[in-house]
Amino acid sequence: MEYYNKVIESVNIRFLRGFNYQIEKPVTVVDHKEFDNMLILLHHGSLKFGDEQEVLNEGEILFLPGERKTSVTFGSSPKLGELDMEAFRDNKRKYLQSISFRDIKNSEDDCISVVSFESKVFDVVNFFNSLDIPPFIIRFNDRLAMLIEDLMKEQEVSSVGKERSLRALTELLVIELLRHILKNRLFVEEISTNVTYFKDPRLIELFKFIKTNLSGDLSNKVLAKIANVSEDYVGQYFKMLTGINPQDYIEYQRMEAAIELLRTSKKSIRDIGKEVGYKDTAYFCRRFKMMYGVPAGKMRRRESLINPN
Repeated sequence: MEYYNKVIESVNIRFLRGFNYQIEKPVTVVDHKEFDNMLILLHHGSLKFGDEQEVLNEGEILFLPGERKTSVTFGSSPKLGELDMEAFRDNKRKYLQSISFRDIKNSEDDCISVVSFESKVFDVVNFFNSLDIPPFIIRFNDRLAMLIEDLMKEQEVSSVGKERSLRALTELLVIELLRHILKNRLFVEEISTNVTYFKDPRLIELFKFIKTNLSGDLSNKVLAKIANVSEDYVGQYFKMLTGINPQDYIEYQRMEAAIELLRTSKKSIRDIGKEVGYKDTAYFCRRFKMMYGVPAGKMRRRESLINPN
């Protein structure tokens, strides 16, 4: 237990956004994938996920770890439409209509609440993604459902301390989620295999160095010096503890940083590419589209938190 206390203390948690939706038109998103962790609470109606289209009951929660792809069906109908994730994002308002939490409580239509949050180890590694936990249904956990509802209520008010309250509730949400996983002994093999990086301070130093030097030289030669291992061994060492090779991890971190800049700044795509380590803008744009399926400019229009005016 003490070990897991250390693990959760190392995870930095941040509330990103929350929405209440009424399902206007049933749809199956065949390759649903978001960049951030997502919890979907089903209030009324039908929600299914996965290849087997596993069914949620009302009051249950679907957990979708960031970057994990799965099929999700919103609503039920004899004639469901099927979309890929890009088409769903472009036409989301046809299928999901934003409503207030108060309206959800008074509605008999298909309704869900969605919370997106960030959870990073030492503010670097996506925690649930690194554990390789797949999407799954959270059943019989009223505490977690209540925390989601409290977040939805808090988000709709304009009271003193709102941001701090959202942060505190999100931290409780993630703690309760981890407790649910451990209490029910879910994904035991994945967790035991993938938490090894918490035990090696050299790897943590590598994570920190990569995060603060995304625009610089991150060759295996440089990484080997930071980890105090040989250049020939550093790739094997990194993959043994994380499951991926260091250059793939570095590209993922660069692209994650690029998305954050697209969301929160008005910098040009060329400047963003340079800031995260790509001198060639065309190459950066090709790699971005290859990784996320959409051009960087289109991603900015969807994800931007900056008022365009």
